[in-house]
Order: sequence, then structure tokens, then C-alpha cells
Amino acid sequence: MTIELARPTTDLFESWAAAVAEFDGAHIDGGGYEKGLVPDRAACEAFVEKARLYADPAAELPDGHVPCDFFWIVEADQVVGFIAFRRELNDWLRRVGGHIGYSVIPSRRREGIVKAALRQVLAIARADGYERVMLTCDDDNPGSYRTIEGAGGELEDIIDASDAGHPRLRRYWIEL
Repeated sequence: MTIELARPTTDLFESWAAAVAEFDGAHIDGGGYEKGLVPDRAACEAFVEKARLYADPAAELPDGHVPCDFFWIVEADQVVGFIAFRRELNDWLRRVGGHIGYSVIPSRRREGIVKAALRQVLAIARADGYERVMLTCDDDNPGSYRTIEGAGGELEDIIDASDAGHPRLRRYWIEL
């Protein structure tokens, strides 16, 4: 299994559309999409443009948004997941979202895909001078918290974030 990070591109439209469809309208962590996204060509083109904008440090972003590198997790030109590296923490991200969010399509979970993708994003953060990054996950998601802990995550706390849809949320820091 060779996992790579790809910048969003319409060249991967068919694979991207199939990946998004697997989530069946549910929220896609690290995807940068609104819940209920219809994975058509117009949505793909709009997201590719959004990803370009958010990756530009000089871009003017909507209020409450931060610079972000969106990646599609790819294996052999097939989109198998999504991962985002948020370059700053605003109040909401500091409490709930963290620097990095990710998800893998349901049919490919428990294969080490996120482990490989996270390792690559952490290398990018390290190369860009970050000393540590924050990640969060639901307390009832052992696959995610084991992945974070396996990457060196140190648990800061477990909070009640039910107002944000997370009854119990684990917050971790990874030293780079």
C-alpha cells in the first residue's frame, strides 16, 4: 500500500465523487465540505478552487476561517480519504477542531491509511517550523485516538463539546 497526499484536482473527479458518495451525506472530517455535499463536477471544481484559496497565505478568507492545506489521501490514483492541515487555531479550532482533521472512506477503514497520511502531514508541519500541533477526536472513537497516540499524541484533556456535536472530545498535542 502506497499512500500519497494529493492536492485537490479535477483530474481525480471520478474517484473523488465515489469517495464522497461513500459517506452518504454525513460530515467528512478533514474534507472541508459542508454536510450533505452532492459530489458532482461543479462541487469538485468549486472545492478545488477553495483548496487553492485556503492554501494561499495571502488570501482573504471568510470570517472565522484560517489558512488550510487540504489534501486527498490517494492510493494508486484512487481517493481513499481526506486530511486537512489548518495552519492556525482560532477559538473554535482550539476548543474542538485542532490543526489536523481526517477521515477515510468507510470501505477502507482499519488499514493504516490515516496513520500513513498523518505521518506525511506531520512531516510537512515539522518542515514548516511548527513545534507542535493539536488533534481532536471523539472519546468513543478508539481507532482515531489510537492513531493519534501512535503518532506521539499526548492527551491534554477530555471535554464536553456537546454544543458542537461531540459529547466527549479528546484533545491531543503532538510535539514535532
